[in-house]
Amino acid sequence: MSGTINKAMLIGHTGDEVKMHYFEGGGCIGNFPLATNETYTNRSTGEKVSNTEWHTIVVRNKAAEICEKYLKKGDKVYIEGRIKTRKWQDDQGKDRYTTEIHCTEFTFLSPKSEGGNPQAASPNTNVQSSQKPAQEPAQTTDPISKEEDDLPF
Repeated sequence: MSGTINKAMLIGHTGDEVKMHYFEGGGCIGNFPLATNETYTNRSTGEKVSNTEWHTIVVRNKAAEICEKYLKKGDKVYIEGRIKTRKWQDDQGKDRYTTEIHCTEFTFLSPKSEGGNPQAASPNTNVQSSQKPAQEPAQTTDPISKEEDDLPF
């Protein structure tokens, strides 16, 4: 183990729809802004202070398609991922930097009242291990049918 970790965990509200970019090889990438809020009371004045921090979230392939389908502006979502900084040049040739969260897991937190519930289909999606949403195993309702031993046959 290298002794370092790069992990971000955020719960916030989407600031816009997911913007998709498709590639020739069939892959795709999506990104959207996520707002996290901090509210506290100023001790000296007694007034409430609210700060909003904006994060750029990047999702890839099947996870991006799921986010595009189900996430709308203002939805609450849990995002887990790695922090990455990209360097690029603007029109004047100046170096610019963009810090992004490359999503490895996400969970939709806003309840959906119409058009289907994405939480039923993908309550927690792990992008790192699979590009498909996690699915709940089928459960039997009859407790008597469960075997007491752990033999594989």
